Amino acid sequence: MEKSGHHFLDLTGLVCPMTFVRTKLAVERLQAGEVLEVRMNFGEPLQNVPASLREHGYHVSDVQPENPDIPQGPYRLLVNKI
Repeated sequence: MEKSGHHFLDLTGLVCPMTFVRTKLAVERLQAGEVLEVRMNFGEPLQNVPASLREHGYHVSDVQPENPDIPQGPYRLLVNKI
C-alpha cells in the first residue's frame, strides 16, 4: 500500500542486521516530508531498528503493536524524512 508521500516496508521475513539495512535504504530513497511505515517482528528488530534510525538522525514515531492484545506480535513504526 502506497499513498502519495507514504510508503510501506514489511520486514517480518527478515532478521537483523538486514532489517536495519533494508529500512535505511528505503528511507534514503524518500523525499523530504515523506513517511515510511515499517512493519517488523517483536524482539531484536524492534529493539535495533528504531534505535539505529535515531542514531542516523531520522525521526521515528508511533511505535505500536499491530494488535495491542498480542504485544509480542508484529509492530509498526513511522519514519519521517525531514
